Amino acid sequence: MNTATTTKKPPYLMIIVLFVGAFVAFLNNTLLNVALPTIMADFKITDYSTVQWLATGYMLVSGILIPTTAFLITRFKTRNLFILSMIIFIIGTAMAAYAPSFGVLLVGRMVQAAGAASMSPILMNVMLLSFPVEKRGAAMGVFGLAMILAPAIGPTLSGYIVEHYEWNVLFEMILPFAIISLLLAIWKLDNVLPNKKASIDYLSIVYSTIGFGALLYGCSSASTAGWSDITVYGTIIIGVIGIALFIYRQFKLDEPLLDLAAYKYPMFALCSLISAVLSVAMFSGMILTPAYVQNVRGIAPFEAGLMMLPGAIVMGLMSPITGKLFDKFGPRILALIGLVITTAATFFLTKLQVDSSYAYIISVYTIRMFGISLVMMPIMTNGLNALPARLNPHGTAINNTISQVAGSIGTAVLVTIFNSHTKTRAAEIAADLKAQAAASGTTATQEQIAAMTQQVTQKALLDGINYTFLVATGVTAVALILSFFLKRSKLATHANNVTAAKGE
Repeated sequence: MNTATTTKKPPYLMIIVLFVGAFVAFLNNTLLNVALPTIMADFKITDYSTVQWLATGYMLVSGILIPTTAFLITRFKTRNLFILSMIIFIIGTAMAAYAPSFGVLLVGRMVQAAGAASMSPILMNVMLLSFPVEKRGAAMGVFGLAMILAPAIGPTLSGYIVEHYEWNVLFEMILPFAIISLLLAIWKLDNVLPNKKASIDYLSIVYSTIGFGALLYGCSSASTAGWSDITVYGTIIIGVIGIALFIYRQFKLDEPLLDLAAYKYPMFALCSLISAVLSVAMFSGMILTPAYVQNVRGIAPFEAGLMMLPGAIVMGLMSPITGKLFDKFGPRILALIGLVITTAATFFLTKLQVDSSYAYIISVYTIRMFGISLVMMPIMTNGLNALPARLNPHGTAINNTISQVAGSIGTAVLVTIFNSHTKTRAAEIAADLKAQAAASGTTATQEQIAAMTQQVTQKALLDGINYTFLVATGVTAVALILSFFLKRSKLATHANNVTAAKGE
């Protein structure tokens, strides 16, 4: 196997090529969310849970394939793997752009996910290999531009396109950038990541597919079917059993599909846990804030997306700055400041009113995104810095898998809490109004009944959103407590030298 030392001069052109590919893949992850109602109308789909599979299916395929990326990066050359991934992504994008039916569109989305699964891990591993530990913060901050900014601007861009063009344009717009990235990769991409002949354990893939696939499916279905539905808890149980078998098998194999020995490094384990909690916190804001803006305030999708845009821009601008601050000050001070800001801003979102001003909504949401931007990449970088170079592919695969699973489960739990509390409050408010009407002895007209129904719905939605943000405040507080135990990872510097000396 080639040595895993950092390269003398970072391959900046190669990183730019990989960055473009990863940015397109991350953008595609959230680009379709606002367009789902339009797609329902075009394909005459009556059940929202059916069209939701365009998002759920993408997430499922990603969750299943991400654990295999460590093997793929170790076994295959960087250039070949990225080119193949981009070709698959382009095929899926073209299928989705010109889909004659919903079935073809769904398959196209899943093919897209299969191509996109390896792009982020490839870029992250090249960054880890290309920069020494003391400069990785700034480098990973640039990576954060793709990881954080692309999904954040997706809803805004999607809202504008859906409002002015057909939904197909969402995919047609991605195609040229994907093709350019492919051509640049063919022209300029080199093989910089170390490879070795590695065998793949197919039983691990089976356990991984069943475990992560069933768990993500069950949690994604909970928001519509409810946790008491046999399909939901049944698939979750199957998923937990599958993951348990997967974990057990990894420790028994000489060449595991996903080397969980990374968790023997305490700082990686702690950072992985904080990252999981942060994923839940970030997704809560991305789901609940648009729900308030559109469903309670009745603001159009494009305007709603514009209100989220300042937060996305702040996160994008702060990512490289945060990386440099991490290199200088380490993770703890950034995490403490960022999580105090995030927790406080999340709490202020529990105070939303029916007539909260645009300035209040935008400023609190943007401040919250600023807080998250101080934490996300430094935590991930610090965890990876704790690992020896040979575990870098496995560390990045673990981080991506944990983020996907935590985001899915967190989303499902928060949406379920939101739905449950909204229904409870709607029943309570309706009962109060009926009691008041009975006490006054008046009979309401049809217009009054309609107005009261709208009032009940709006008030219940608002209470549900505020309550769920209160739960999210507790989630971010957990991450804040964990951040007190953070230390700057110094193990990787020594471990990389030992690894290089042994020629591993």
